[in-house]
Amino acid sequence: MSYKKNYMNCKQLAKTIDHTNIDHKATAKDIKKTCAEAKKYGLRGVDVNPQWVGLVSQELADSDIKTVVLIDPPMGLSSRFRRLDLCRQAKKDGADELDVVINVIDIKYERYDEVLADLKEICKILPTKIIIGSGYLTDEEIKKASEIVKQAGAFCVKTATEKDPLDRLELKEKARHLDIMKKAAPGLAIKASAKIQTYKDALMMIAAGADIIGTSAGVEIVKGCRASLKRRK
Repeated sequence: MSYKKNYMNCKQLAKTIDHTNIDHKATAKDIKKTCAEAKKYGLRGVDVNPQWVGLVSQELADSDIKTVVLIDPPMGLSSRFRRLDLCRQAKKDGADELDVVINVIDIKYERYDEVLADLKEICKILPTKIIIGSGYLTDEEIKKASEIVKQAGAFCVKTATEKDPLDRLELKEKARHLDIMKKAAPGLAIKASAKIQTYKDALMMIAAGADIIGTSAGVEIVKGCRASLKRRK
């Protein structure tokens, strides 16, 4: 697998990273630190649980960094009404983008019309990335889920979030999932997640087709990029 040529300007790399803090034990101080890091290192967005959207929106008000909210992890099993309520409230609180988990069980049981109807309503609220939970799915299910995400009007399809089996898979397998998604949903952005922790990890995901990286290790990745450039000089 060859890395994208001429891509690794560290500022460009930083702008692919949604700096993530979905720790359920996080405090306001922790969330403010995550926002400060995103501003210091010029990252793309800050991705948090719904209760922190208002705070993040305030902290990032003087920047171009996006406030991103995670909705319905880990498998998208809340009712459609609950999911819509969470998304609408996030918009009121200042979210710029939604990261919404698809109903993984509905995908497994081929209830595709229900999945599509749910996601279409959500995608009307804000620019939306749909998390398909690829670690739970077969290759054919990854393909089908990605196709539905495109039909629904999302701008991005994302691999996974917390507690997904994808966490335990090797990077090559994660990259293979991205390839399936990209082919199934041409024209959509692709977001890679699930323990992408180093500069090398990020490079591999970008080479596989990722446009956005979801990680709690955004600072470490940018630092790794800068260190790599210094070694080349």
